[in-house]
Amino acid sequence: MKKLITILLILIMAGAASAGVSKVGTSGAQFLKIGVGSRYQGMGDASVAMVNDVYAAYWNPAGLADVENWSVGFTNVNWLLDVDLNHFGLAKTYEDVGTFALSATVLSMGDQEITVSAPAGEERTGEFYTATSYQVGFSYARNLTAKFAFGATFKYVGERIHKVNSTGFGFDLGTRMHTGFKSLTIAMSITNLGPSMKFTGTDLDVGYDPEGSNQDNDSYPATLKTTDYELPMAFRFGASYEIYNQQNSSLTLSGEVKHPNDMTQQSALGAEYSYSKKFFLRSGYKFGYDEERLSLGAGLRTEITRGTTLIIDYAWQDFGRFNDSQKFSVGFTF
Repeated sequence: MKKLITILLILIMAGAASAGVSKVGTSGAQFLKIGVGSRYQGMGDASVAMVNDVYAAYWNPAGLADVENWSVGFTNVNWLLDVDLNHFGLAKTYEDVGTFALSATVLSMGDQEITVSAPAGEERTGEFYTATSYQVGFSYARNLTAKFAFGATFKYVGERIHKVNSTGFGFDLGTRMHTGFKSLTIAMSITNLGPSMKFTGTDLDVGYDPEGSNQDNDSYPATLKTTDYELPMAFRFGASYEIYNQQNSSLTLSGEVKHPNDMTQQSALGAEYSYSKKFFLRSGYKFGYDEERLSLGAGLRTEITRGTTLIIDYAWQDFGRFNDSQKFSVGFTF
């Protein structure tokens, strides 16, 4: 146990002590950073070495290798400023072949009224706009040995703001290894590898007057130029260990370090207490984040019919100066 605690503390200290110039704003598709699966969100996102269900397609595709037959899950995230994120995942394991999974995520917001500048102030146009981001993924994972698993995800990514949109694709890769030292597991993943994206659309079409100040001149059709942006790529490395297991109770500790391409290094530490493998309490803490810190969660896992298990999870996350975030997940294994 002392070795595990030392490993986790090194991971956390490495993340907290890392230095560098912040690159905030250098990547787009920021919705890809919002985690899914309330079990892991309740643990502060310290999930790369612990994820073992349909949500592994997001955190670390190698974890899909633990899906025994069918697994399905749905997550709703009540994000900031009335923004909602919904995620659906479906995984199926085929003996001697591996696990395949499909996933879809949609981030949406309510309609916003369009206004224009006028001498007397803003004027309403009677029109509305909205913004939507989405991704659709296909994953595969397999246990290459009794202790080592590998997984990969291909994702199609899109974003739309009124009449402009951007599309692209990315890849996630992950590995997981059971070390053989009791329950100690180490894992790593790299997410959102892919080419840059760029917005295009009719909202970028404008009239251009080369004289500028001469209102009598006819304007020429032109298109505003937009800048390419990268996907929010991140590298994760972490470990998990069951530090307590007596009768019907167990306690698992998980930690990870994350290196994103548009932020300085971050890290997280999480814990999950299980009673009878049916009731769960969770907590996590993030280091190196601007606003996110403490998270709490709870879960229920119960058999509703022979061979079919219902899984319900809830997570609460502190967002500092912003509103708290609520996250719900429901799923089945069968």
